[in-house]
Amino acid sequence: MKILVFLVFPLLLLIAGCGNNETNSGEKDKNNDLQSGSRSGEVIDKIDAGNYSYLQLKENGKVYWAAVPTMQIENGEQIFFSEYMEMKDFRSETLDRTFESVLFVNDANKVADKKTLQIAHANLKPGNETTISVEPLDDGKTIAQIFNEKESLKNKTVKVRGKVVKFNGGIMNRNWIHIQDGTDNEGEYDLLITSKESAKVGDVITAEGQL
Repeated sequence: MKILVFLVFPLLLLIAGCGNNETNSGEKDKNNDLQSGSRSGEVIDKIDAGNYSYLQLKENGKVYWAAVPTMQIENGEQIFFSEYMEMKDFRSETLDRTFESVLFVNDANKVADKKTLQIAHANLKPGNETTISVEPLDDGKTIAQIFNEKESLKNKTVKVRGKVVKFNGGIMNRNWIHIQDGTDNEGEYDLLITSKESAKVGDVITAEGQL
């Protein structure tokens, strides 16, 4: 299986304003700090209320609520965003409910643009699975070596073998695959690659492409 190796792009921070027409019972100055940085989460629950969709999201094992302008989205789908404001002790009069914390988002999308998608996947790096041990290729590199030598390997073709620990298919016309091989270079143990080829979590694959 031939797969294009794709390393994470530098982080891009976006700043914009967002607002809401509900009420907040917490201290406004402490809770209304604008935050930025691309994020992604899986929708596990949805409540439509007024001009908002309240989405319960799961991100890196953490579950939280986000409020977005009303959108059509189903449980199990992914949402991407980068501009949000956290409101604590937020009271929704429409729902007659107080949220301990809710993120108000004004740039939510089901499909991310290229840079946002790259950043989101970088931020959602799977945990280090310490039980993985994959025999390296005789004519390839380990993941630790790729990160350690990434400057000298830039724009060169490399081969690597690893176990698939995360797979997102059909996004931006490609599949996004995280692999690990049990090696680690100063906390860098997870390699993100993109490919037209498909794979399943648990597969051991050989990836070849330009860094």
